[in-house]
Amino acid sequence: MGQAQDPVFSQFYMTPLNMNPAFAGNTDLPLIHINYRNQWTSFPTAYSTYAASYDQYFERMNTGIGMQVIVDDAGDGIYKTSSYSGFFSYRLIIKRNLFLKFGVEAGAIQQALNWDKLVFYNQIDPIGGIDPNLLSGETRPESLNHTRLDISSGILLYSPKYYFGVSLKHINTPNVSFLNINNNLAQGWPMRISLQGGMQITLTERNKKREGSFISPNVIFVKQGAFSQINIGAYGGIGLIFAGVWYRHDWTNADAAIFSLGFKKSWFKIGYSYDLTVSKLASQRGGSHELALTLNFDINRPKKVDYNDCFEIFR
Repeated sequence: MGQAQDPVFSQFYMTPLNMNPAFAGNTDLPLIHINYRNQWTSFPTAYSTYAASYDQYFERMNTGIGMQVIVDDAGDGIYKTSSYSGFFSYRLIIKRNLFLKFGVEAGAIQQALNWDKLVFYNQIDPIGGIDPNLLSGETRPESLNHTRLDISSGILLYSPKYYFGVSLKHINTPNVSFLNINNNLAQGWPMRISLQGGMQITLTERNKKREGSFISPNVIFVKQGAFSQINIGAYGGIGLIFAGVWYRHDWTNADAAIFSLGFKKSWFKIGYSYDLTVSKLASQRGGSHELALTLNFDINRPKKVDYNDCFEIFR
């Protein structure tokens, strides 16, 4: 248990802080994201992930702040990982309509292991079934719950038409092992390197009477330890409806086709996505469901909101 990967949300645009700390502060008033993911439905107790975040921008100081909580439950409570983070970003104006944002994230990763729910090889009856009364022969760790410091950073270059970002998650590679042996050899939680890029093609402008329409092609590359993946696709909004289609490849074979659909009205936005597994494991692990909610209180400002960027997909 000294190696692990981060939970990944298919609706990345509804969890921007999880992708890059520099996304903190995309609105002048509070922006709230709430997310739930149920992964691999063929296994009823596989992975359930919950997330909630808040962020906003303070124009006088050119800074954004934010907070985020993510809870990842693996195996119906056998292994639970919770992260609690604070975010800070600072924006520089390179020239008219071209900006650079720096972001940092600092927080804690808390992990809990329910040892009593684990089943070891020695507890499997050769005739069939599991006998919990059989001795496992394994040594119970002294501590089944620990908390570690976690540090991340990122940058974003953006204009009204495009954005490009780089983020480094778990820079300090916190030790997440429950075993107190060979700690000097523990590599810790692998650093996650992510590249993000996209653009916004405006079809009709938004005004006080109606929502605008646009298309936003995006690409994301993620590498963490030995694991790599790339997402390519596009998100489109027409009036009150938005939808997206993506293809996810894990660098060695096809993984999933992702379909999303949602509704946006004023400050309220809700979306659903389904991961259709296209690898050879499709019949065994099933797909993944995801629900996401965004509350953008900036929309209700008395003055007209005129964002000078291409981040409509994230609001």
